[in-house]
Amino acid sequence: MNSELINQLDLGANGLPYSIPIHPNLVHLTLGLFIISIAFDIVGVFFTLEKPIFKFLAIKATRSGFFDVGWYNMLAASIITFFTVAAGFYEIMLAHPEAGIKSAWGLGAMETMLWHGVGGVVLLAFIVGMTVWRGYQRFVWRKDRGLQVQFSYVFVGLFIMFLMYVHGTLGAHMAGEFGIHNTADNLLRLGQDPNTLLK
Repeated sequence: MNSELINQLDLGANGLPYSIPIHPNLVHLTLGLFIISIAFDIVGVFFTLEKPIFKFLAIKATRSGFFDVGWYNMLAASIITFFTVAAGFYEIMLAHPEAGIKSAWGLGAMETMLWHGVGGVVLLAFIVGMTVWRGYQRFVWRKDRGLQVQFSYVFVGLFIMFLMYVHGTLGAHMAGEFGIHNTADNLLRLGQDPNTLLK
């Protein structure tokens, strides 16, 4: 994007036209929904082993209840991730990282932003694919079975969680090492005291 056009915007200390970056907040919502979905599906898969524990603790739980939570959280993660990726691309267009710095992985700012952007789109595709796969299991393939999800679905979900960890580390490098949309870091670069300005 043309830097003269960007300079016409009233960007705050974090380099954005609003005070709190949207993308990191939506990222954590996506992560939470996806992880809860897979976790509840895992509990549902192994429900017969856990049933005596629930009975001992006087917790009224059903296998279908765990699968309901898994399904609705996966559906919500799929929807929210579109907004997460969109906010990420908007905010990355306004990024002005410091040049000449390498991350802990040996990548420069531009490489880190590119890998993070491409990874976000790939994860969006994976999450939507998992939602479609989960929907087919719930409503078509296994609608009359007690065990609503396949073991392969759970293993793929755990693998995607690992990819999310790697992808999130790239995002952490962008904020922590390159100072992208990091309000306190940018104030310190400008020689201002974040403790007095961010009260």
